[in-house]
Amino acid sequence: MTLVLDASVFFTEIPVEGPAWTTPSVVEELGDLHAKCRFEALTATVLRVREPRGEDLARVDATALRTGDAGVLSPADRDILALALELGAVLITDDFAVQNVAHRLGIATRSIRQRPARAIRWRYRCSGCGRYWQEPGDCPVCGAQIKRKIK
Repeated sequence: MTLVLDASVFFTEIPVEGPAWTTPSVVEELGDLHAKCRFEALTATVLRVREPRGEDLARVDATALRTGDAGVLSPADRDILALALELGAVLITDDFAVQNVAHRLGIATRSIRQRPARAIRWRYRCSGCGRYWQEPGDCPVCGAQIKRKIK
């Protein structure tokens, strides 16, 4: 089974077996010495690093807009989703937004330390007047912040 690894894998000691992939943007997120050493050890055995394809990134972006997660996905999140989509791999992450988009794309996920996320839909509600909107931002009625809520 092919795996695509999120940055959170490098901060833990979970075993990684079989072919594994990650992206350069994930490697850039590895700030502490332990994570960098873990990355080096995995690179010497089963891990490879590569950029995702542009067409897969476009599918991820379109799906993230539909799920309401586009505003919270980092460039590294987008990259690992696109790479997992391209390779037909299992995505290992604890990020709920990443898992939500992955579910919608048909990408299998595995959690590290948290319970697996269920597929969710978001609603956007004004924190001032309570009206519901299609997207986050400032409420056109009262000017308060529109926040994301689980539907």
